[in-house]
Amino acid sequence: MREPAPGRALWVNGRIVRGAEATLSLFDRGARDGEGLFETLRVHDGRPHQWTRHLERLVVSAGELGFPVPPPPARLLAGLEELLAAEGLGEAVARITVTRGVPGGRPTRAGAWIDVEPLEGRLWPGTRSGGARLMCSRRPFEPGRLGRHKTTSRLAYSLAREEARAARADEALLVDGSGTVLEGATSNVFVVADGRVVTPPLDGRILPGITRQDVLEACTRERILATEAAIDRPLLARAEEVFVTNAVQGVVPAAVLDGRPLPGRAIGTGLREIWKTELRAG
Repeated sequence: MREPAPGRALWVNGRIVRGAEATLSLFDRGARDGEGLFETLRVHDGRPHQWTRHLERLVVSAGELGFPVPPPPARLLAGLEELLAAEGLGEAVARITVTRGVPGGRPTRAGAWIDVEPLEGRLWPGTRSGGARLMCSRRPFEPGRLGRHKTTSRLAYSLAREEARAARADEALLVDGSGTVLEGATSNVFVVADGRVVTPPLDGRILPGITRQDVLEACTRERILATEAAIDRPLLARAEEVFVTNAVQGVVPAAVLDGRPLPGRAIGTGLREIWKTELRAG
């Protein structure tokens, strides 16, 4: 999350607060130990895109990881709508965060806050141009079984993002010690090779992305052959196309990977247009 502007509004545990009033107890396990979950989503024309799927993923992760019951989705949606109105935003990026709360109470209550910011400042240059610059991170990445949950313990992902920024790339792809491509630092990854669209399987190490699922469903409808399979370095090297997906950027075809221009973008661009149509339709 970027440094908040003075007077910027946030929704914290049920009320709108501004600026320095937006605080979290240092006894909250989210602040102290990074024990939190979050969802980041796109807001178009004042409507959060794929709200139900995002909240379902949040609630499932909270249950699997033993979090206190988070605030009901209806309450969070009302808080988001109140916050968007307070900030005067229709096109925005929203983040909903819940924590394991302050221990010792009975029952322990989850902490929760929502922040929003204008969409324009969050779009990659490659999202705007329709051709992203990607790179493979040089740090071997081993997320373990927590990789399927969107936790606030993001240091390894943040270091990969910084690596990408230093290389003037939009996104870093995360590669494990055996050379298998897992996902992007903030995205899921797809390649087009050997006549099919390929994305890594949900093996517990990668996030089950909402936009990833949208793309697989679109491939089924459009009769595009798509499969979940491991992406190794040789497959990546012969890819005709590479594209990445997340809830904010949508579907972003890559123009360059590790300094190598990619030969095509047709399938990724077509899927991007389908995603944008669904975004506008709400």
